Amino acid sequence: MAKDKKNCSINFLDLPWEDVLVPHILVHVPLRGILSLQRVSKSFQSLVQLYLSNCHCFDSTELGSQLPRSTFCSLLKDNTVLQKLDLQSCSNWLTDKELLPIIGQNHHLLQINLNNCVHLSRQSLVAISLSCPHLKNIGLGHCEWVDCLSLRSLADHCKQLEVIDLTACRHLKDEAICFLVQKSSRLKSLSLAVNANISDVAIEETAKNCRDLEHLDLTGCLRVKNESIRTLAEYCHKVKSLKVKHCHNVTESSLGILRKRDVALDIEPPLQRALVLLQDVVGFAPFINLQI
Repeated sequence: MAKDKKNCSINFLDLPWEDVLVPHILVHVPLRGILSLQRVSKSFQSLVQLYLSNCHCFDSTELGSQLPRSTFCSLLKDNTVLQKLDLQSCSNWLTDKELLPIIGQNHHLLQINLNNCVHLSRQSLVAISLSCPHLKNIGLGHCEWVDCLSLRSLADHCKQLEVIDLTACRHLKDEAICFLVQKSSRLKSLSLAVNANISDVAIEETAKNCRDLEHLDLTGCLRVKNESIRTLAEYCHKVKSLKVKHCHNVTESSLGILRKRDVALDIEPPLQRALVLLQDVVGFAPFINLQI
């Protein structure tokens, strides 16, 4: 019996690939480590290819900004089951040519991050809207190629949107945002930051249609005023945070309503702002705890 135990050994690759290695072991290995396994042997290379064709999440940030275009295209060419796709680290070179095939064969995507991917076009967003009906979360920050027509397509076809980042999508105007929120009543988080075209019209429509809204970023939206913030306070009782820094027409007369509900604001109360200013000017602060 002892001799049998001594001679009994199991090779890692002898374990069932699809039932054990891929779903229970490789899923816990960082993506960079997964790719390193390809260099061990041809068998490991086949295992990695199987893993990549069945993985539900691809996060390019795990590989940094050094992921080559050719490597990226080969990694996901056989995958049809992606649920989360983060391509922010590919922003320097990602174009429609690389993205469209992946979007076209993955119809179960729930989350897509394209923040800073400036070399894409509206064609990519239209493709996402047609191929990903279950999409809940999309990041389009600083993608100036997002226009009113492509956003309308997204709103028309992706009915389950809960999170959308439109930071610095400068071509969007009130009309496009109103259409979006009328179609996306499930929205919980919305960023319209750094968009001088957005006014009270869009914010009031957002408040009236998205009653479950929890996070709203209006940083730098210069045309937003107190009126829409009051409407937000009236309709959105679940709101947890609001960013209005550099919104010069938003004052404490509207923010105070939300402040009383313990909504996290990026603007300090008037007294605290005055004390901080005093400290900056005269070099000392009164004996008051500024953290209160």
